[in-house]
Amino acid sequence: MLAIRSIAAPARRQCLRANGVAMLSSLQTRTYAAGASTHEKVAKFHGKKGSDGLYTVSLIEGDGIGPEIAQSVKDIFKAANTPIKWEPVDVTPRLKDGKTVIPDETIESIERNKVALKGPLATPIGKGHVSLNLTLRRTFNLFANVRPCRSIAGFKTPYDGVDTVLIRENTEGEYSGIEHVVVDGVVQSIKLITREASERVCKYAFQYAEEIGKLKVRAVHKATIMKMSDGLFLSTAQRVAKDFPAVEFDAELIDNTCLKIVTDPTPYNDKVLVMPNLYGDILSDTCAGLIGGLGLTPSANIGDECSIFEAVHGSAPDIAGKGLANPTALLLSSIMMLRHMGLEEQAVRIEKAIFETLAEGKTLTGDLHGTAKTHEYAGAIISRL
Repeated sequence: MLAIRSIAAPARRQCLRANGVAMLSSLQTRTYAAGASTHEKVAKFHGKKGSDGLYTVSLIEGDGIGPEIAQSVKDIFKAANTPIKWEPVDVTPRLKDGKTVIPDETIESIERNKVALKGPLATPIGKGHVSLNLTLRRTFNLFANVRPCRSIAGFKTPYDGVDTVLIRENTEGEYSGIEHVVVDGVVQSIKLITREASERVCKYAFQYAEEIGKLKVRAVHKATIMKMSDGLFLSTAQRVAKDFPAVEFDAELIDNTCLKIVTDPTPYNDKVLVMPNLYGDILSDTCAGLIGGLGLTPSANIGDECSIFEAVHGSAPDIAGKGLANPTALLLSSIMMLRHMGLEEQAVRIEKAIFETLAEGKTLTGDLHGTAKTHEYAGAIISRL
């Protein structure tokens, strides 16, 4: 790697001048509230029922198989008498002042409803607009990505009994988007870590651990090498831990975590893992592999004002419209959404029906070694309600 100090001074001054505005802008747009009360709940749901007794949820069906799996969710929620109505929104990107943005009416919908469910979105590789997923996270300051990884009864993998949770800081780190050409053939990418962002995601991790009864939080880092950036994240986690005396805290190097969790994931079942952005991106997909892949893995992007729950698998355009898609990841993400909204009773009923259908193994989609169509799988879940 090329250290900053190894770059010639004129080039270094040039690159810092060129990116000073971007770095300052990134810092100034943070809305994290440092020094919050120990007992203040982070990222609570602010939505209200309408006069019809229903919550309105913004629905981003997504690309490819998105509309099909979204329909399964809508059918199952209707059968379960869930007090939710859907408000479909469009996230087709637009260019505004040279930047990729989502439509104003979509932003207004999600800000109004405080919660959204999102299917898969396709992003061109190496060209076109930037990731819409990243745009959504930045637009709504969704600072924590929550990825539970739990073995599915009825779907055998090399690992049994996996049941861990990863919480990834979602807004900065290597994904801050601050990079530039220093000189021809030399590119520098700046890893941004702030105390405010680290504090907020760590507080959420401890709070989440208390809520789900996993009273151990482990910070995953590489502070042995990135002593200032990861060191700040780690020291912030250590400080936040003092505000949660009922929760045990320790830390582990990211490379050790990767080695140990694929050797034996069982010791991680009683823990919530919290980590900076890049590590969380890699490790959460690693853990998804332990339980059968992204098609079985739910995900939530949590913010102070609103949150978006999503399927993180691809849009699978090759099978779109054929009724072959597996809606499990989006369904389990919608269960996380219900719990976030305080609709525990409905969450338990639907989740139980999903897991019973998977365990029985008679009406599964092709990726789960079955022959059922998408609507047949959803129908089997509905029959258990």
